[in-house]
Amino acid sequence: MTFLPPPGAPYEPPGCAVLALPAEIDFCNASGLVPLILEAAGARDEPLRLLVLDLTGTVFMDSQGVRLLDEVRRRLPDGVRLRLVADPRGVPSRVLELSGLRRDIPVHDNLVEALGRQSGATA
Repeated sequence: MTFLPPPGAPYEPPGCAVLALPAEIDFCNASGLVPLILEAAGARDEPLRLLVLDLTGTVFMDSQGVRLLDEVRRRLPDGVRLRLVADPRGVPSRVLELSGLRRDIPVHDNLVEALGRQSGATA
């Protein structure tokens, strides 16, 4: 028997990985996060098609966070898409807007929205 999540609850569809990022991303931890993110994304049973990085719990992010996200984007294997989730009123969302990275990586307001768009890849 298959148990499905309640309606509206976020879940990881096959081929997706969702990783929550820490409360602060700055010069102290950004460089160490890159290998952790790539390792976690690669440690999957099925091939990865979508990586969602969740910044909703992140309250501080500086330019090192932008560099981190850009490096992850560049180092992902071909065919793997990257999406971000950030509170539109939060610091990470503002930093992504000011840096211009928001043009290169899709940013969604919530996890359900980011994962809901996954259906376009399977259709």
